[in-house]
Amino acid sequence: MKSPRCRLYLITPPSVPEIGAFAAVLRATLDAGDVACLQIRLKTSSGSPAPDDEIRALTDAIMADAQARNVAVLINDRPDLALELGADGAHLGQGDMACARARKLMGPDRILGVTCHDSRHLALEAGEAGADYVAFGAFYPTQTKATLHQADPSLLSWWQEMIEIPCVAIGGVTTANASPLVEAGADFLAVSSGVWAHPEGPEAAVRAFNTLFDAAASGLE
Repeated sequence: MKSPRCRLYLITPPSVPEIGAFAAVLRATLDAGDVACLQIRLKTSSGSPAPDDEIRALTDAIMADAQARNVAVLINDRPDLALELGADGAHLGQGDMACARARKLMGPDRILGVTCHDSRHLALEAGEAGADYVAFGAFYPTQTKATLHQADPSLLSWWQEMIEIPCVAIGGVTTANASPLVEAGADFLAVSSGVWAHPEGPEAAVRAFNTLFDAAASGLE
């Protein structure tokens, strides 16, 4: 049975020019409250994937700190790099390596997630191909990428009722708009700028999200 308490799925900023400074901020952010996992997602200014060496450098600098806090580290788009770097898993978009191939490459023990936009069909296919979770969205406009697919919270409710695989809600999620997604049944909220650009800072954002999750979970008891 799924846990009734939603959890935070943190995504790095798309650009991290000062790795040492970011590592210090990240440690404080992770210490501010429960974070389930950290996705390393780096992009160039044009939106294309960052060079492999940049991904390697950031992963080397922050993975041990995250894992020491029981935060799973996932590499966006790149199951091959996840395997090379010893990350806990990878997250795939629809244009990346096929889920079944990624599962075979990484083996059964690493976490594998798949973006499924607003599609029940894509999500069911991902589950059949070995995904450990599916991600739906965007639910709100996002600062990190163009919003091409608009998902409705009812999709989360349907998935929660029908399927045991966890679901992640992604896209423009902030402390101000998260409640409908939690109430609809999201197991995780994937957040980037909603944490890093929070007006009171990322630590305050993590505390606020966890307060929201706790309140929602207590209402289900």
